[in-house]
Amino acid sequence: MTIGPIDTLLEADPLTLSADMPIRRAAAQMAEADCAAAPVTDDSGTLVGVLTQKDCFRPALQASYYQEWTGQVGDFMSTDPVTLPLGTDLVSAAEAFLEHPYRSFPVLDGDRLAGMLRREDVFRTLIKAG
Repeated sequence: MTIGPIDTLLEADPLTLSADMPIRRAAAQMAEADCAAAPVTDDSGTLVGVLTQKDCFRPALQASYYQEWTGQVGDFMSTDPVTLPLGTDLVSAAEAFLEHPYRSFPVLDGDRLAGMLRREDVFRTLIKAG
């Protein structure tokens, strides 16, 4: 089986959020894009966190109780996400998905976001290659 780097599997232009974005707007954008996790970047494109659908449950439930969404992305995002470096081989990426419960990983080129890697794309590629 020939296994190359994950670079060609990346969603190179994923939905990105900012930490100061209202959580309601971010959740709506994620739902519209059918996005399980969205990278949060600063103005220079540096990854500062990840917001997942699961992270959005708390503010969504609070809104259902109190009829009001409160907070910003930065209040709910994970600030130390697991990432993969650009050039990671497919097997190592698959092992990362085995080790962690995430459906996607941010992939970094240095400290800048290169894209998002989805578990389903790694799975599909492994099956085709094997």
